[in-house]
Amino acid sequence: MTVQQRSCTVAQHYRCAADAPGDQWVAYFTQDGLVSQSRIDAETRWMESTDLVSGITDRLDEDARDHASLSTLLKTGSDDFDFWTQSDTGERLRHIGRDDLTGTVEIDGETLDTTRFTLRTFAETGELLIERSGTQFVSRSLGRFFGGIETSTDWTGETQETDDSPMRFIRPGEPGFGSTTPDHDCNMQMVGLTLRTPA
Repeated sequence: MTVQQRSCTVAQHYRCAADAPGDQWVAYFTQDGLVSQSRIDAETRWMESTDLVSGITDRLDEDARDHASLSTLLKTGSDDFDFWTQSDTGERLRHIGRDDLTGTVEIDGETLDTTRFTLRTFAETGELLIERSGTQFVSRSLGRFFGGIETSTDWTGETQETDDSPMRFIRPGEPGFGSTTPDHDCNMQMVGLTLRTPA
């Protein structure tokens, strides 16, 4: 499926037969081309993500205090998580946060749950690196999160606001399927792409 998003990005969502059941991938494109790709599992855990600009890949550490769980979120209305990722440069990061369901909305014919989230990312030394909060969308039928409006503050105190909300869901055979050219907000200066795929 192709998803045209705000912030001048377009996403290609796909599955690979060789992966574990429930795994799925997403590749993000901007006007500069392919910038990142990531894989989640059936619980929307961040299994791996690659920044194709820097070439750095982060992978989930299986030993977590509390893994993210889509099924818990959909069953109870909230989900706390506390897990680690490690990059191929050796950097380890701890991610602590929470998702809460807040309602439902329809976008381009797709019924989505709306969520509110908080996420803090720490260095292995315990230093707070990034604090994020905002809204996202969840598709029960597709088993994944989509971006929304969020505020992110880093360790320098710099704050950014982004909106990666989905605008169009394009399935095989529909006009625009497979397009890698983003359609929305491309006349604005974008500050970059943030990934949550999060869960």
